[in-house]
Amino acid sequence: MATKLIEHTPSAYAYPLLIKHLLHTPLRSCPHQEIVYRDISRYDYATLYKRIGRLANALSSLGLEQGDTVGMMDWDSHRYLECFFAVPMMGAVLHTVNVRLSPEQILYTINHAEDKVLLVNSEFLPLVEKLRPGMKTVKTIVVLTDKGPAPETGFEAAGEYEALLSKSPEGFDFPDFDEDSMATTFYTTGTTGDPKGVYFSHRQLVLHTLSIAASMPLTCQGALDPSSVYMPLTPMFHVHAWGMPYLATMLGLKQVYPGRYIPEVLLGLIVKEGVTFSHCVPTILHMLLGSPVVSSLDLSKLTLIIGGSALPRSLCKAAGKLGIRTYTGYGMSETCPVLTLAHIKPHMLDWSEDEQVAVRCKTGLPIPLVDVQIVDLDGSQVPHDAVSVGEIVVRSPWLTQGYFKERERSEELWAGGYLHTADIGSIDKEGYLQVTDRIKDAIKTGGEWISSLQIENIITMHEAVSEAAVIGIPHDVWGERPCAVVTLKEQYKGKVSEEELKAFFTTFVEKGAISKWGVPDKVMIVESIPKTSVGKQNKRQIRQLHAEFGR
Repeated sequence: MATKLIEHTPSAYAYPLLIKHLLHTPLRSCPHQEIVYRDISRYDYATLYKRIGRLANALSSLGLEQGDTVGMMDWDSHRYLECFFAVPMMGAVLHTVNVRLSPEQILYTINHAEDKVLLVNSEFLPLVEKLRPGMKTVKTIVVLTDKGPAPETGFEAAGEYEALLSKSPEGFDFPDFDEDSMATTFYTTGTTGDPKGVYFSHRQLVLHTLSIAASMPLTCQGALDPSSVYMPLTPMFHVHAWGMPYLATMLGLKQVYPGRYIPEVLLGLIVKEGVTFSHCVPTILHMLLGSPVVSSLDLSKLTLIIGGSALPRSLCKAAGKLGIRTYTGYGMSETCPVLTLAHIKPHMLDWSEDEQVAVRCKTGLPIPLVDVQIVDLDGSQVPHDAVSVGEIVVRSPWLTQGYFKERERSEELWAGGYLHTADIGSIDKEGYLQVTDRIKDAIKTGGEWISSLQIENIITMHEAVSEAAVIGIPHDVWGERPCAVVTLKEQYKGKVSEEELKAFFTTFVEKGAISKWGVPDKVMIVESIPKTSVGKQNKRQIRQLHAEFGR
């Protein structure tokens, strides 16, 4: 028998899951809550909605129609937040341009996404002037400035953002349309080939927002409530700043936008504006903790979700000494992104600090509506015993349905009906996921897989080590052997040798925490570790570094 469908009363409102509906609650419950942009702008939610309407009218007057794409090139700002809403609410698509890509890659993404209107921070005008002749679909460029009129450009601009808004009416009739309409797109930062475009619908973004909201009371142990103050430390061009601005807006939180990430500016805003909740990759946390002023600040109210790569226990403990609570999250560009969040279960609250840190540094538990599985090479599920490993595959209602204009790669992504993350991991009996490596970064030595993340976690426990990255290097007998690339804390530079760092693993081998095959054959001490455009370790460049200097 077929399922029985509900009967739709002709006059009933179907209520599609559209981004505009996320604004209902804050506009009613806290219209006077603040949204802050550095020391430049400060206004409330009621004004935000008016500015969203003005932006929609301004874009409409420039010829933007439903289905068109708007490219955004800006640092984290109130303007970006306005675009997060106004553009998709019109029925257009917001392309959050990764301004940290190479010029050639930026041009590729603008053309591939078919941007029609481009909003450009004046800081990027010299770059855009060089790229403008190669832009195939861009018809209109709007200049964004923090203060004053737009500077002269070598191309014709439609005007300056604030000037256009000031001339536009605040009322805009945002229409209903299919909730599966594309709302946003952006490009992944792969280490080989052209960036890949992912895309998300209104329905996906709304469900992602609701699921994170349901997860936060558990994950942050009550640290997220109506009095919380939010500031992103993950760029808004990268997976919608992990979707957190949509969450913060729906909850009506005070929001603080920091512009370009400068450690002293970020720390100053955290203290001045009373920021209590944020999220970042480990390298950003490392950067903040390395600031010379951090020890003089009260950061005891700050909670951070850490994602993008593994959270070393040593970094979690270092943050904890300053009163910062850290919890791991997991996801990827293709997953909108949040899939799991680590939290302490009730029976773990009496555990020791070290035991709780170990849990908070795990990859986490699936948030509502996420199905995570670990499968072997045949696609069969492996036991949840914390030992059996395989590829992490997932399902949830907000995963990208493919790569933009790339059908073959989209089918590879979704082979077998699950999205393939290309991450290796395990699940323990408590249900916690633990990513052990990227498939491409795992080290195969003598027929066995060794986790680069496990070696990184151990070596960063050494008091002298600031950061570490582990790669596999070719070996004539074993196929590959691990090599650790580390930076030292300032006070230890020139005082610790590579042999001392290798010897540090002896205790962990004796305890059985790692096999003798996991001890790096080589440790390289360097001044800095190469990063990707979103602050992750760039293993491809690290391998090149070893090839050039490590032999």
